[in-house]
Parts: sequence; C-alpha cells; structure tokens
Amino acid sequence: MAFEGLSDKLSAAFKRLRSKGRLTESDVKDAMREVRLALLEADVNYKVAKDFVAAVTARAVGSDVLTSLTPAQQVIKIVDEELTSLMGAENSRIQFSSKIPTIIMMCGLQGSGKTTHSAKLARYFKKQGKRPLLVACDVYRPAAIEQLKVVGEKAGAPVFDMGQGDPVKIAKKAISHAKDYGHDIVILDTAGRLHIDEQLMGELKNIKAEVGPHEILLVIDSMTGQDAVNVAKSFDEALGIDGVILTKLDGDTRGGAALSVRAVTGKPIKFVGMGEKLDDLEPFYPDRMASRILGMGDVLTLIDKAQEQLDFKSSEKMAKKLKENSFDLDDLLEQMKQIRKMGPLGQILSMLPGVKGQIGDEEAQQGEAQLRQVESIINSMTRAERAKPAIINPSRKRRIAAGSGTKVEDVNRLLRQFDQMQKMMKQFGSMGGKKGKRLRAMMGGMGGPPPGM
Repeated sequence: MAFEGLSDKLSAAFKRLRSKGRLTESDVKDAMREVRLALLEADVNYKVAKDFVAAVTARAVGSDVLTSLTPAQQVIKIVDEELTSLMGAENSRIQFSSKIPTIIMMCGLQGSGKTTHSAKLARYFKKQGKRPLLVACDVYRPAAIEQLKVVGEKAGAPVFDMGQGDPVKIAKKAISHAKDYGHDIVILDTAGRLHIDEQLMGELKNIKAEVGPHEILLVIDSMTGQDAVNVAKSFDEALGIDGVILTKLDGDTRGGAALSVRAVTGKPIKFVGMGEKLDDLEPFYPDRMASRILGMGDVLTLIDKAQEQLDFKSSEKMAKKLKENSFDLDDLLEQMKQIRKMGPLGQILSMLPGVKGQIGDEEAQQGEAQLRQVESIINSMTRAERAKPAIINPSRKRRIAAGSGTKVEDVNRLLRQFDQMQKMMKQFGSMGGKKGKRLRAMMGGMGGPPPGM
C-alpha cells in the first residue's frame, strides 16, 4: 500500500518521542530530522519536505508543547495538522455548472490511466443519479476509442465518438448531443503522449478554447513519484488545470506525489484511484489521508464504503434473523460477499485505528484466503445443510471437503466456529432496549465476525 514505508518510519520516530516522557528542543529536532529523511525516501519534493519540517519544528519547540503533560502527542497532532495542510486542508469537489452540461476535460500522459479513470469518474457520477456522457477525443492511439467503449459499457455510461476525426469538432458535437439527449455531465477523454510536447498542448488548448470546460482534471500515475509532480507542474503552466486524479495509490508506491502535488502546483487532488475496478475511485480527503499515513486509521472512509457497498435492506433482514435466532450459513455467505464488495481485507483493516503495524500484508492475505476457503466450503453444501448444519454427519463432511478442495478438519472448524457464533448472536438477540437493537443492527450489517479471523 502507498505510504507504508513512510508510515512505518514516522511511527518509529514518534515511538522514540513517546518513550522519553518530557521532551527537549533537541529531542524534537532529532525526531524532525528522521521525519525529513522519511519524507525524502518517500519521494517527496525536497523543498516541500524541508518547508514541512521547518513548519512542524517551529510549532513543536514552543513552550506550550514542551511543557505539556503529553508533549509527544502534541507533536504528533502538529504533524497531523501540517500534513493535512500540505495536501490541501479540505476536500476539493467538482464545480458543477449552473447550466447543463458540466464539461470535464480529462488530460494526462499516455499510460497514466486517463481512459480508465474517465470511465471511473462516469461511474462515480452515475451512482449519484447523474447522466454522464463519455466522449472519445483520443483519435491517435490505436484502439483508444474501442477501449473507452468497453470501460464505458462496464460503467453504464454511453460513449460518443466520430471515429478518427478532429478532436475539437468531436468535443463540440458531443456537447450538442448531450444537450439534446439530457446528459448533465460530459467527460472528454483527450489524447495523451509518451511525453509533453507542443502538438499535445496545442490540441488541448484548442479544445479548451472552443468548448470552455468547467473542470480540467489531470490524471497522473503516483508510481512515477517526482516525475508525476513535474508533469502536473508542466500541464498546469501550459493549460491551467483545476485538479488532479492520482492513480495507483493502492499499489507499492512511496506516495511522495500525493504529498507534493498541491504544494508544487497549488492545485488540489480531487480523486484517487485505489484499485483496478471501476468502483475503486475515492474523493480525496487530506485529513483522512494524513490519518492513514500516521497509522490512525480512516474510519470515515470505511463508513462511506459501507454505506455505498452494503445492502442495508439485507442488513435489516439479517438483524431480524438474529433476533429470531434463525441466522444460517446461507445468511453468513451473503454477508461475507457484502463485506468483500468493500475491497481487499488488508485495505479495510488499514482503515481501522490501531490496526496499522499490528496486521501485515501476510496476515491480511491469510485472512483473504480463509474467507475464500469458508465460501468454498459453504458453496459445497446443499441448501438443507446450510439451513441446518446439525444434519452434517461424517459422510457429508467428507463430501463437502472433497467438493471444496479442503480437509474434513477445515469443515469441522467452520461448523464449530459457526456454532459459537450462533450462541453469541443468540445472546445479542435476547437483549432488550436500544443497546440490543444497536448490536443486532451492527452484527446484521457485518454478518458477524468472519470465521477463522
């Protein structure tokens, strides 16, 4: 995950601060030296790292911090606030036009993920009840139009194209089409290049001059580190961008681009790509990202994911089953599928406060494997067996194990854990008052603790 190395190094520096109790100015400066090195190793722009450390140090060596009862916590709080400020202080949203359609022009270098993220953005708006139109303005790259049609279909958004024509004329015609057919958002997928050149910028300037986009969003690959920041600076100077979509922030990247883009260009990161699926696009919240970097979790984003992905009608149904003590293995399987919709288990766990550093990639992968194993075992059962596990005798267990590619011991473990879970849920189901109702709703929404976890 992005920022993992930075997060680990910052945690180590802060751990040393906490161990000292009372702090001296020298202690703070030693810790800030480690912070600066950690930022530089994370590929943060040198000047940005230097200015950041200077700002934190100036605040942290004040007498109100050094003489407080918890000076280390005060320093961490200052780092959190300065990190948030560095990335933009607050969430920056798309500015919609008062007259439809709102025109969003997507730009970026070839290979940055511009076409895919055009479709991700369309998907994001479609879930909000809007009617986006994707426009194929990349007429040079082989199969670019076909690629947009494929991802557009997956996103549930129509694609307007006129083949290998003039991108400026295509954009103008698409906007007329959007007005005629009631599309409230037009997303222009423009051409990219392997590097910035006059021809590319000239074409983008012409499109901007002719259609007057309300938002110009630059898509940059966070894996390219400082090169991404240089690209952002060049595009902004030539074109005047309104914001950035940072891709591959779920990958093994040092994350320096996310910490440098705003400071270098003055333009906000508006969205981040957190996976390969079309739903893996998140609005960028500087305060939440700062919390993740400092290992304090990101509960708000986890709640957003739950509200977006979980079927709360199903959750109410599960809560009712808990109260009636009729929760079976079919229900468990359904709830596990709902949790999986929220993303990889490691990503979900990383958003919980205090989990960072406690559960590594290997443990998260083991958890994923256990969830898949449980699904396989339940899928190998008959409906009668899922509804009433008590009927599963030794011969049935052997059949289930063979069908799921597991061992009889694995089947026994699942049945034993499910029996324990049912007993626990029965206690929740019998509880009265508001507390019992809240617990049933929570357990219904999450399907209870996943077996094996």
